[in-house]
Amino acid sequence: MFPERLRALRTGQKITLQELANGLSQHLAPGEKPNTPSQLGNWERGIRTPSYVEVRKLAEYFNVSLDYLTGRADHDETDLAKLFFDTKKELTFNQRTLTGEDRYEIFQLIDGYFKGRDNRHETATFYGQQEELNLNFKD
Repeated sequence: MFPERLRALRTGQKITLQELANGLSQHLAPGEKPNTPSQLGNWERGIRTPSYVEVRKLAEYFNVSLDYLTGRADHDETDLAKLFFDTKKELTFNQRTLTGEDRYEIFQLIDGYFKGRDNRHETATFYGQQEELNLNFKD
């Protein structure tokens, strides 16, 4: 499962083995060797198995969980609420960095949306189906 997930993540982002090797090698610990395209290719083909440290680096690089990457979970899920309050991750929107205040306000907007949506569904159920608006304006 791991080789297929790794290949799918890499090709889905349209990056080469060399680009992935360069990306993984950007933050090397002292004494750690840089990743090579042939090493990554061996992982993708299932010829070799990476260490836990290497799998963790891949999960961080692709922003997925270890469970997803190793096949323990069928899909990768991210809770936006947790993401907004994770101060270790820089969040951007349309190439603008979100400040702590931005994150909090956006969280409040999303939370308000869901509370309002739930209210609308309860009201619609209580009063019956709401009439659809006709937006086809004619003279």
